[in-house]
Amino acid sequence: MSTAISFDTHNKPQTIRRRIKNSFTNTCSVKTVKKRLPITQWLPKYNGTLLIQDIIAGITVGLTAIPQGIAYAVVAGLSPEYGLYSGLMGGFVYLFFGSCKDITVGPTAVLSTLTAKYVANYSADFAVLAAFLTGVVSFAMGILNLGFLVEFISTPVISGFTTSAAMQIAAAQLKSLFGLSGSSGNFFAESMYNFARNIKTAKLWDPVLGFSTIIILIILKKLGNGCGRNDNLQKQLRWFVSLARNAIVVLLGIIVAYILKVTTFSEPLILIGDIGSGLPKVQPPPFSTVVGNETYSFGDMTRTMGPESIVLPLVAILESVAIAKAFSEGVRVDATREMIALGLCNMVGSFVRSMPVTGSFTRTALNHASGVQTPAGGVFTGLLIILALSLLTSTFYYIPKASLAGLIITAMFSMIDYTIFPRLWKVSKKELFVITTTILVCLCVGLEYGIVTGIIVDAAFLLYSTARPFIDIETITGEKGDLIILPLPVKLSYCAAEYVRSTILKASQTAVMDSIIVIDGINLRHMDSTVASNLVSVVKDLEKYSHKVIFLNFNSDMKNMCLDLNPKFINKFVMASNAIDVLDVSTRNA
Repeated sequence: MSTAISFDTHNKPQTIRRRIKNSFTNTCSVKTVKKRLPITQWLPKYNGTLLIQDIIAGITVGLTAIPQGIAYAVVAGLSPEYGLYSGLMGGFVYLFFGSCKDITVGPTAVLSTLTAKYVANYSADFAVLAAFLTGVVSFAMGILNLGFLVEFISTPVISGFTTSAAMQIAAAQLKSLFGLSGSSGNFFAESMYNFARNIKTAKLWDPVLGFSTIIILIILKKLGNGCGRNDNLQKQLRWFVSLARNAIVVLLGIIVAYILKVTTFSEPLILIGDIGSGLPKVQPPPFSTVVGNETYSFGDMTRTMGPESIVLPLVAILESVAIAKAFSEGVRVDATREMIALGLCNMVGSFVRSMPVTGSFTRTALNHASGVQTPAGGVFTGLLIILALSLLTSTFYYIPKASLAGLIITAMFSMIDYTIFPRLWKVSKKELFVITTTILVCLCVGLEYGIVTGIIVDAAFLLYSTARPFIDIETITGEKGDLIILPLPVKLSYCAAEYVRSTILKASQTAVMDSIIVIDGINLRHMDSTVASNLVSVVKDLEKYSHKVIFLNFNSDMKNMCLDLNPKFINKFVMASNAIDVLDVSTRNA
C-alpha cells in the first residue's frame, strides 16, 4: 500500500507537467493557428489575378464606405471624421482573423444609433470607450467559445429589432432632411414628436435636395438591374454607376452646395462643415474624460453607460454572424471565430478613435457583387479612406446634411422586412406577438430595451411550451371499461411534472371504474427525477378509483428511473406493438 502511494505521488508532478505541455502543444499547433488565423490558409495561394480583383472590389466598396461612414458618424452625433476613423482599421485587422471574404467591417446604422445617446448626453470619448468595451466583450465571448449564444435569439426578435432600428434611424434624419432646428430625439416616438413640434422651422433648399437625393438613388439602383461586371461595356458602366450611387449623390450634393455658396455668397444649405484633417493619432482609448466641468473616471464612464450597453456587443455579433452566414455560400460559419475577429477590430479601432463597428450588410453585398476574392479587399478600402483623410477633408466641408439624410433614409428601406408580418399572421400568431412587442418597445422606449424585451417574451413562450407540453388524449370505450391513452412528448422537464400529473388525473375523472390508463412513453427520450416521481405518485391516486395504470413502451432508462422510486411497479411496464394490445396484456395479467 505504501509503495503504491509513493509511486503515485512521485508521478503526479510529471502528469501535471505532461498535461500542461499537451495543452500548450495543442494551442500552438499548426491546426489551431490555421483555425484562428484564416490568412494562413488563403495567403499561400494568393496571386496577381486575385490581387487585381481585390483591388477593384476594395476601391468600389471604399466609394460607398466614405460617404456612409460620414453619414453614420452624423447619426451617432459625432464629427464626420469619426465615421472615417471607424472604417480605417477594420479591413486591416479582419485581413488576418476574418473567415468570410465578403465581409467589410465598419460603422453601421444600428450601432451608430445605439451609440448616439452616449455622445448626445456626454462626449465622443464615450463612443470610443464603447468601441473598446464592445471589442473586449466580443473577444472574450469568442475565446470562451460562446458562439452558440447567438442561436438563442429568434428571427422575429432580430427582424423586429432591425425594423425598429430602420424606422428610428429614418425618423432621426427628418431633422436634417427638412433643415429643422431643435433635437432629433433618441428614439422613434421622441423623434416624431420633435419633428411635428419643429416643422415650422423647415427650410426650402434642404428638403428639395434631400428628396432629390432619394429619387436619384432609387433611379440609379434600378439602372443597374440586370447588369454585371462581366457584361458588355454599356452594361458594365451601368453596373458600376449603380454600385457607386452613394458616392455620386454625395458628390452632386457637394457641387450644388458649392455653386449656391459662390452664387449667393451664403450657405442656404446646412453643411457638414469643418472636419479634422489627417490621420488620427494612435493612442489608448479614453479611460477617463471631462464633460463640462465634471471629470469622469473609468468607473464613472461604465456606470454612466449602464448595463444596457451590453446590447452593443450583442448587436454587433448578431449583425456580423448573420452577414457571414448570408454570404458563406453554404460553408459553415464559425461564430466563435467571427466573435474573435470582431472583438479585435473594435479593440484595435478604439486606438484610432473609432466608434463601435461590425459587418455592414450594404457594403458586404457590394463587396460580393464586385467580385472580391479574399479579405484583402478590405485593405484597399482602408487605403482609400486614408487617402480621403489626407487629401479630401476640405472638400467634405461642402457635404449637405440633407444629402446624407436622403442617403441614410434610402438605405433604411432595405432593412425593413415587410414580408414577415403576413407570413407570421398565417403560420404563427405567437411569433407575430413577439415581433410586435419588440417593435413597440423599441419605438416607444428605445432599441436596447426593445431587443431585451423581445428576448424575454420569446423565452417566456419557450418556457411555457416546456411547462405545458401538448398531450393528445385518446379514449377508447370497451365493454369492460375505458382505455385512456396519454402519449408523452419527447422531453419532459421538472416544470412540466405537475402539469402532466394533473392532466392524467383530469383525464381519469370522466372514466368509469376499472378503466385502464395507458401512459404511452414510446416518444419519451428524456425526463428528470421530478417527472418520474410524479408519474409514480399518480398511480396511487388512480388506484383509489379502481383504475389500472400501464406504462407503455418506456425505454430502459426511463423505466429504471421510475423503478428506483418504487420497484414494485415493475409489472406495470409493458412493451406492446400498439396501445390496443394493452387490453390483451392487462387481461392476461389479471
